[in-house]
Amino acid sequence: MDLTPRASFGEYWAKGRILPALAKVEGSYSARQLRVFDALIDRLLAGDFDTQEAPARVHGDLWWGNVMWDAGGAVLIDPAAHGGHREEDLALLALFGASHFGEILRGYESVHPLPGFEERCELHQLYAVLMHAVLFGGGYADRALEIAGKYAG
Repeated sequence: MDLTPRASFGEYWAKGRILPALAKVEGSYSARQLRVFDALIDRLLAGDFDTQEAPARVHGDLWWGNVMWDAGGAVLIDPAAHGGHREEDLALLALFGASHFGEILRGYESVHPLPGFEERCELHQLYAVLMHAVLFGGGYADRALEIAGKYAG
């Protein structure tokens, strides 16, 4: 995982996540399909998805298997903590169907609202889906292309 500090979310997501992941799935996409990712990278680098928010400390691998429940509530395990976008962890919980996700999201938003999160959620899932394509193949490469197409403009 590239932890190089970046000037913006778009640069971080393009250069630190999407481009390195694409390099690992080499051969999974045709030239035409790669142009979809190129268009998304261009939009990311242009700042189309940037906000004025500073990076947040995120768990980095927050899928339902890394959330354990006890009498006191949720306990997080197996972090890949880094400074990232605050929506990353929530998007990963949504991707893999976390228990009580609706309650988690409502609780988060009661403290720190997320206007437009539903529209951006899959963008924050793209890196994880690409890495699943690297590790497991199957339909993950197709799903990553579908997500990239949604945001490529």
